[in-house]
Amino acid sequence: MSTPEERMMENLYWWGVPTLFRCPHDTDPANADIALVGVPHSSGNGTTERDQHLGPRAVRNVSATARRVHMEFGFDPWVGTRINDLGDVPLPELNDNEASIQRITDFYTKVDAAGARPVSIGGDHSITGGIVQALGGGKLAGGEPVCFLHLDAHTDVFAKVPHFLGAKKSAAHWGAYLVDQGQVDPHHSVQIGIRGNPRTMDWLQPSYDYGYDVITMKEYRTMGLATAIDRIKERLAGKPVYITFDLDCLDPVVAPGVSNMEPGEQGFMVDEALALVRATRGMNIVGGDVVCLMPTRDHNNMITARVAAAVMFEMVALMADNQRV
Repeated sequence: MSTPEERMMENLYWWGVPTLFRCPHDTDPANADIALVGVPHSSGNGTTERDQHLGPRAVRNVSATARRVHMEFGFDPWVGTRINDLGDVPLPELNDNEASIQRITDFYTKVDAAGARPVSIGGDHSITGGIVQALGGGKLAGGEPVCFLHLDAHTDVFAKVPHFLGAKKSAAHWGAYLVDQGQVDPHHSVQIGIRGNPRTMDWLQPSYDYGYDVITMKEYRTMGLATAIDRIKERLAGKPVYITFDLDCLDPVVAPGVSNMEPGEQGFMVDEALALVRATRGMNIVGGDVVCLMPTRDHNNMITARVAAAVMFEMVALMADNQRV
């Protein structure tokens, strides 16, 4: 246990070595119950918005200021749980999306084999495909496909064309190919907050065809938070859960530093989004990620990076809460 003076120093984001949440840097997943991982990948977005690879470093720089105790759960997740920063996934072919996705899968295959539950910061949303290729049907999931709690402005089930500007396992395709490959069960998955800038009238149809439960932002505003939480709990009950959180599900006033901002319809406020994430409390959460942070578009106060850290903290707390006696 650190002294009050040490804890005060640890809260200074500009002081010391910037590991995620001041956790020990240990590259061996066997030494962790919860593994914090950076995935600095941005070749899966297929557009010019490629600064998402700077996301992990931005969150490392500010995460020391994040909350240390969870008031709603009533405990300190950093005590009694081995939580280490494994560093970043090595991506020597970072301009080659397909090679990088395979690198990500290989990295997380080792994390899964060690029994460490990963909480990752990206990176564009293609990283979810690489991660879940390792976790779906893996050790943490008990050999079963995982089920998504997917908070996003977009469905990322872009099944009508085989690639997104050359990227095949792209940020727009993972919601489809993971189902095709048997790593995800869409019939027990929820996509919520969908409000993207549609190009066709049938843009949601692929998600419906695959069997996802889609809750658009308009539907969410009609049903309300409590009903949405009940629907998530019912859909995911008894299943291995993977939480993927695209920061563009949040309203731009909350998270301006994202790659695909959707200002045409109000997004989630932070308290709404975190309440939806907490709907998975007590479930077998095999992993989670926060994606699409664009530090070069963020405010000078790094508000979006700080929000990303807050979402990661919730994921850590949910996993640590399951380990309490």
